[in-house]
Amino acid sequence: MSRAFDTIIYPVKDLARAKQVYRTLLGTEPYMDQPYYVGFRLDGQEIGLDPSGQHGNNGPINYRHVQHITEELEQLVSAGAEVQQPVRDVGGGRQIATVRDGNGNVFGLIQG
Repeated sequence: MSRAFDTIIYPVKDLARAKQVYRTLLGTEPYMDQPYYVGFRLDGQEIGLDPSGQHGNNGPINYRHVQHITEELEQLVSAGAEVQQPVRDVGGGRQIATVRDGNGNVFGLIQG
């Protein structure tokens, strides 16, 4: 299990425009290009564009990849985090959840 934040997802309003900007910035084509998500990989870092937004968040969310999302989420809540978005399936066997720390900062977990 990685302990780093391996994925950053940016909420976008204009997916086509954002895709062009990030394609230029990163110097690579997306590995996934769907109407619901565009994903780039660069040096082990995933950068995603989400046109559906981040459930009330205006900025990017950093996600840590985990093997047991429910257990990790329970541990974070026990440590004082507040669930912002409970575990949900986003397709392809991937599950995500987001939490807020005690200062209102949002970060997420990804399994799968």
